[in-house]
Amino acid sequence: MTFRLRAVRALVLLAGFYLMGVVLLAAMAVLDWLLVTRLFTARAAWFEGAVLTVTVLLAVAILRGMFAFLRAGRLRPVPHGVAVTPQDQPELWEQVCAAAEVTGERPPDELYLVAEVNAGVAEQSRLLGLLSGRRRMFLGLPLLAGLTVPRLRAVLAHEFGHYGNLDTRLGGVTMRGREAVLHTVEVFREGSTQLHYAIGALYIGYARMFLRTSQSVARHQELAADQVAARHAGRDATAAVLRTLPVLDAAHTHYLEMYAAMGGPLGALPPVGEVHGGFRRLLAARTGERLAALSAGQRPPRPHRYDSHPPTAERIALIEELPADDRTDGSADEPAALTLLHDPDRVFAALEARTLPHEAVRLRRMSWDDLVMARAVADAEGWSRPLRLAVARTLRSAAQVADGAAPARRGAPAEKVEDAELPGLEEVLDAFDRGLLWMEVADRIPKPTQAARLTGASARNFIRPRVYDGLAGMIHLRLAGTGHAAPDIAWSGQPGLTLPEAWEKDMDDALDAAVADTPDTAPLRALLAGTHRVSA
Repeated sequence: MTFRLRAVRALVLLAGFYLMGVVLLAAMAVLDWLLVTRLFTARAAWFEGAVLTVTVLLAVAILRGMFAFLRAGRLRPVPHGVAVTPQDQPELWEQVCAAAEVTGERPPDELYLVAEVNAGVAEQSRLLGLLSGRRRMFLGLPLLAGLTVPRLRAVLAHEFGHYGNLDTRLGGVTMRGREAVLHTVEVFREGSTQLHYAIGALYIGYARMFLRTSQSVARHQELAADQVAARHAGRDATAAVLRTLPVLDAAHTHYLEMYAAMGGPLGALPPVGEVHGGFRRLLAARTGERLAALSAGQRPPRPHRYDSHPPTAERIALIEELPADDRTDGSADEPAALTLLHDPDRVFAALEARTLPHEAVRLRRMSWDDLVMARAVADAEGWSRPLRLAVARTLRSAAQVADGAAPARRGAPAEKVEDAELPGLEEVLDAFDRGLLWMEVADRIPKPTQAARLTGASARNFIRPRVYDGLAGMIHLRLAGTGHAAPDIAWSGQPGLTLPEAWEKDMDDALDAAVADTPDTAPLRALLAGTHRVSA
């Protein structure tokens, strides 16, 4: 079957999705008319009344779905995007209009910058997508930060290609129809009554048939859009985009978790505009190999059963089969797409104001260095507190025994320890030297119920990393408090503290010795003594 015939078949099924509601309403209207005019009897009035009630409720559910289907193409407000006009960003609009022109499409009426590694075109369509209306484009600022201008051209041409007359006008109609069908199905799934679910099951079954039937058309449109992008931006740049997008997406997720959310536990935010703007700094600091490492080993998301996108490897292979052109990717020499923006700092700040929750206005702003230092101190306090509490309770128990009082029995609720009573680093090391680590302290560090049953070497090996982290946290607090640790945002690695050279070199070995089966705190004390001499 040719593409044109498949597109016609999809259009007929799309019309049937709407006509199914009309047929159901007509059938119920005929049934109600027969009940009222021909079959109504006093003896069966209750039954006929129940049937009328059910048909009316079913009609309401069907009408709701039909209106949802007709309204599926409506454009909704964009609360989490920044609208930019041709006067605001003329160079970006120039690229957008050029991509629209090469696909034979009209440019968008609106352009929104959003906080996603994504791009898309939406339009307000009517009559099952046969009539198109106002058009809107979305461009992710992280996408602009991670792509060169030629690669952005490929993305723009591809998105307009979805709506172009690539083989037949019906191809674009089918794409809009799939969106309308999915929207209608979601409306039925959100229904609040059993009747909504019953009618929804009928529509969902039909929708599955339509999506399955139209999937080949949708995939053909996707591949044809790739061809348009290659003609507009070059074969190499288009193939490079498909390889780059998963890497950018993984890098952006890493940035949001590791950097943008760094101040969450502190009730703080990075400087204005840096919640999203910091991503460009991470991209600038990392080579392609280090960025790719962020997505290495990640399983690609499982495609939706009716996904219109063919496998990425297949798309890249088809693009690379195209004849070579004189436009190489040249990503190292090409400017970043973000350079198309006038005053990008202002744009990032505007997007931040649109995407952050309202309560974020009350959060304090901190520089990246201050944020790294504050988070490192907070983390170190969290790591060290269980160890310090365990040592404090051990020392209190030992003091009670020395005074002749009965020590707290094992398993009894732990006594509250005030912050002022928590031991310092030297007191903890003294407790280790007295042999209390594996005799008393380890038993008082919280652990899962299953681990509490462990004994001997198994118990020590389980709790040793927690003792190690607790001791490391205390050292970080000491060095940060004395000014020997500096914050390091480490855009190319992991944010944290930069320690003096001696500590960077010997700290791990000293900690290993301190938490060994026979603790040896001498190496750690030697490092502390060296720090004191430097301070003096």
